[in-house]
Amino acid sequence: MHDLRRALTRVNRCVIKIGSALLTNHGQGLDSLAIGGWVAQIAALRAREVQIVLVSSGAVAAGMQSLGYKSRPHALHELQALAAVGQMGLVQVYETAFQHHGLRTAQVLLTHDDLTNRERHLNARSTLRTLLGLGVIPVINENDTVATEEIRFSDNDTLASLVTNLLEAELLVILTDQAGLYTADPRLDPQAGLVQEGVAGDPALEAMAGGSGLLGRGGMRTKLLAAAKAARSGAATVIAWGREPEVLPRILAGERIGTYLVPTEERMAARKRWLADQMQVRGRLRLDAGAAKVLREAGRSLLPVGVQAVEGSFQRGELVVCLDPQGVEVARGLVNYGSDEAVRIIGKASGQIEALLGYVGEPELIHRDNLVLA
Repeated sequence: MHDLRRALTRVNRCVIKIGSALLTNHGQGLDSLAIGGWVAQIAALRAREVQIVLVSSGAVAAGMQSLGYKSRPHALHELQALAAVGQMGLVQVYETAFQHHGLRTAQVLLTHDDLTNRERHLNARSTLRTLLGLGVIPVINENDTVATEEIRFSDNDTLASLVTNLLEAELLVILTDQAGLYTADPRLDPQAGLVQEGVAGDPALEAMAGGSGLLGRGGMRTKLLAAAKAARSGAATVIAWGREPEVLPRILAGERIGTYLVPTEERMAARKRWLADQMQVRGRLRLDAGAAKVLREAGRSLLPVGVQAVEGSFQRGELVVCLDPQGVEVARGLVNYGSDEAVRIIGKASGQIEALLGYVGEPELIHRDNLVLA
């Protein structure tokens, strides 16, 4: 095992993205045999209690095959129709394959707005965390049937990186039809060598990347950009050939497969910077002494019972500051309830939230995963 990759053996949560060229057997329809192979590898990782989120391309390409298209159309309405048709077949293949291993799946269709709008961001995060807690494997794709700019300009590499940040996964694996990043296009330069390790976001690596394939929207450059985005929350990325035998278990065993891109910061430091620097503070929560002590010393979630006052106007998912009785900042984080609702539940036990609001979203006012100490 290469020392740099030893950390891969300790991964608890992994996002895996599989590209269109792999899934559709180079345009010949969905490759059910290959999909079954990746599913078997995911089942082996699940047996090791690694949580897996699968981001799968292939809906448009599968729709092209189903409806007899020979080339990818440009008209938005055609792309949306192809995605609607292809998504049906894609999900059926995954569901059947996972059932053979006794694993349950859930289809999750997202647009980038779902992950950048703070309230929808938290809704998506809560749903995905619940699915993982139930032992279900989310199968995520872009909601191409209703998307607009996403179909024209975006890619599932970027979506996978945003999901990685959303769930604080330690690792993003991008399976593609290339062995990884090369120093030059290996189809044009026989002297091109595989870049085995690098730093996510290094501009020198982007200069080595080529364009996209016929079926997919991305290319090696989008994969490097995705790795840089994932690194913002401290996640590493591996870009590897999807048809390498037992590629997924071997990556998580620390084998030197594909291109391994590490973040420039430790995971928790990157997470703290993301929370602290990328959002404006919208309000303040004044805590009692007990809650302030629990946050400082135990790093637990903030419950409504420990809050004495709410200041400012904010919505669910916005950033608030937590102050101790002396007005000193203890922590800051993404709040699970808007200010109007927070006022009604502060000082109360979590079990009373439903009676007070008519529903319960989360038992915590701020979950510890969305909270960083000052």
